[in-house]
Amino acid sequence: VNMAVIVPKEEGVISVSEDRTVRVWLKRDSGQYWPSIYQVMPAPCSCMSFNPETRRLSIGLDNGTISEFILSEDYNKMTPVKNYQAHQSRVTMILFVLELEWVLSTGQDKQFAWHCSESGQRLGGYRTSAVASGLQFDVETRHVFIGDQSGQVTILKLEQDSCTLVTTFRGHTGGVTALCWDPVQRVLFSGSSDHSVIMWDIGGRKGTAIELQGHNDKVQALSYAQHTRQLISCGGDGGIVVWNMDVERQETPEWLDSDSCQKCDQPFFWNFKQMWDSKKIGLRQHHCRKCGKAVCGKCSSKRSSIPLMGFEFEVRVCDSCHEAITDEERAPTATFHDSKHNIVHVHFDATRGWLLTSGTDKVIKLWDMTPVVS
Repeated sequence: VNMAVIVPKEEGVISVSEDRTVRVWLKRDSGQYWPSIYQVMPAPCSCMSFNPETRRLSIGLDNGTISEFILSEDYNKMTPVKNYQAHQSRVTMILFVLELEWVLSTGQDKQFAWHCSESGQRLGGYRTSAVASGLQFDVETRHVFIGDQSGQVTILKLEQDSCTLVTTFRGHTGGVTALCWDPVQRVLFSGSSDHSVIMWDIGGRKGTAIELQGHNDKVQALSYAQHTRQLISCGGDGGIVVWNMDVERQETPEWLDSDSCQKCDQPFFWNFKQMWDSKKIGLRQHHCRKCGKAVCGKCSSKRSSIPLMGFEFEVRVCDSCHEAITDEERAPTATFHDSKHNIVHVHFDATRGWLLTSGTDKVIKLWDMTPVVS
């Protein structure tokens, strides 16, 4: 199952799958979910976008086509509207923007494209540096955010039929796997195969980037609960991490370069001159995650979590920083939950506090998140 969404105000779920089917699951009186719609498409379904107001369902296919349907009010019928020949190969992400009547999409052909949803005409395109796997849009400024597998995030400003490159930024050591945009705080979250999430403060205009480390495998999906300022990240490790973003977080420092330990002045192993002069054996260089100083193993023998810096797990810190970190500073800012499956996609319904996870195991799970997201 590549994507699924909770149908708002209904006990229902829409899912699209590699087996070429689109299914709408409605809860019956028995408490079981049964498919009220089972539609077979001409190619595997790679992604989807559902707009509850218009009941417009846009489905991205493996052959590059986007197929659009309108679902009936009782969710028992889907009527074809139009097809867009959007990409040369598999569609990776779709967004439908009701306010502008635009359909935005990315594909494995390294193209970002947008179409008019009324006429079906292609309005414009942009070639990305790698295959895009994250797509978000800000309606107010018409900025589109594209995260790709090279680890880069590209920001474009869209006009009706043209676009301009605003900037690109890179903070991950792996590919970007998911993006999430908070239009109120003007913050962009990016998840990556490097196991981390980065929060980019775009509205603050100070260039702040906060790193969040809470997964043991690649982060595959992100969702943001705007009303409680909580970020939900899910990964290949099966972990669902709920981050409190309503705390004053700190940026991780740049790692400093040095030829010797910045605590005890012992030379590092490449510093032949100092090793020879002091007749000392060179040591391996490490870095304190709190102050960023280059230190030897002896001067950084302790480990600590630093939740306000995003380190929910214990990381290397120098001995003096370890003493300075208080118990209050070690208080976790995230809660951890095991989904027991490799999550590829999530959808959060804020009105009910429900979270949907779909995994590589062909299973869709619905979670009541009200105890942790409230």
